[in-house]
Amino acid sequence: MNEYDSNRIAGLAKAAGYNRTQETEEIDCYVLNTCHIRAKATEKVYHDIGRLKKNYKNKKKPIVLVTGCVAQAENNIMLEREPYIDAVIGPQSYHNLSKILLKLNEKRNRLNFTDFDVVEKFDQLNTIRNSESKVSSFVTIQEGCDKFCNFCVVPYTRGPEHSRSPTEILKEANDLIHNGVKEITLLGQNVNAYSYNMESREYKLSDLIIALDKIKGLKRIRYTTSHPKDMTKDLIECYGKSKKLAPFIHLPVQSGSSKILKRMNRKHTREEYLTIIKSLIEVNPNLKFSSDFIIGYPGETENDFQETLSLIKEIKFINSFSFIFNSRPGTPASRLKSVDMEKQKKRLIILQNLLEDIQIKENKNQIGKIKGVLVENKMKNQKKYFGRTDCLTPVVILNANEKDVGKIVNVRIETSNRNTLFGVKENEERGVAA
Repeated sequence: MNEYDSNRIAGLAKAAGYNRTQETEEIDCYVLNTCHIRAKATEKVYHDIGRLKKNYKNKKKPIVLVTGCVAQAENNIMLEREPYIDAVIGPQSYHNLSKILLKLNEKRNRLNFTDFDVVEKFDQLNTIRNSESKVSSFVTIQEGCDKFCNFCVVPYTRGPEHSRSPTEILKEANDLIHNGVKEITLLGQNVNAYSYNMESREYKLSDLIIALDKIKGLKRIRYTTSHPKDMTKDLIECYGKSKKLAPFIHLPVQSGSSKILKRMNRKHTREEYLTIIKSLIEVNPNLKFSSDFIIGYPGETENDFQETLSLIKEIKFINSFSFIFNSRPGTPASRLKSVDMEKQKKRLIILQNLLEDIQIKENKNQIGKIKGVLVENKMKNQKKYFGRTDCLTPVVILNANEKDVGKIVNVRIETSNRNTLFGVKENEERGVAA
């Protein structure tokens, strides 16, 4: 979502007369778009600004904007701690960027834009065309979260759940496809909680998928990040109905212990999670899964940890993210007694080794098979091309060419490592529904 937001911020800045650049030697405006999920992100902001100050010590100071969730969470604290910052802009206020730049250009006071107004944000962003033209692109359909997991800052930095109009979502998707985009990932902090009432009926994520499925030129549909509580029957059935919905789901579980899940306020049990996985596989036996895991959550015993390991062995996640519990200020979990850090580190190593073994075996099993790979781009400083399978696995193609970009080509897998498959293109493009 930060990548999507950054692209929209660039579009808003362009409307105010600024052109995007990655060169930091001669700039008029410096934007740091931030995430607050991990503690390191906050300090990284100050480190980046410190480097900027050093580079511009004897030059004209650029306008410095801090946007995103760190700006939302720390707003006035940041302005007090770092005078070099000109404005802090929360994730629900960045649609005001053009107005903010105008005010700063007029040498007005430092600014704090951290109000929650996602309705106004979506309304204003709908008037700005998403000009993204990469093969794979994002579309935000929902923001915020009402789940209030005890470890998570999202409800406090992104606010309550709010869904965009399906009309605007499909318009943005059509614009992207017109630009050459072939794969769309629908985004939301709690994406499968998407709900919009229009024309006396409720539109859900499943409705968006079926509508996107009919758009000519679109080859693949994905969505992230989902919550087990909102994995409803109609969404599960999409994996049998849709021809373009990728057979891969990122479904965070966080722990394999129902006791810990209750302490986390996850609103699902281990057994309920397994039931969802079973229902999905019944609809589509080819489905693969990835997940998120928090290790060493307060109160986690050795038995709780073993339950997480057994869940991983049972489902065989092909890719996952795992972290030691990271206490975030203001969350209920921040008041709980932490598990011994050495235990957390040892458990994380054991869990990540297990996940890595599963991933390596999964990739080795692909050797000799022909996979449909959506070719995204030529690799930097190489003659090889990069793409992904329908399960999001990276593939390096040894003999593709520029004409293959944007196509799903048949690739015979020859070798693999933990993260990537390597192969050669077969002659014919794989058939995909128009």
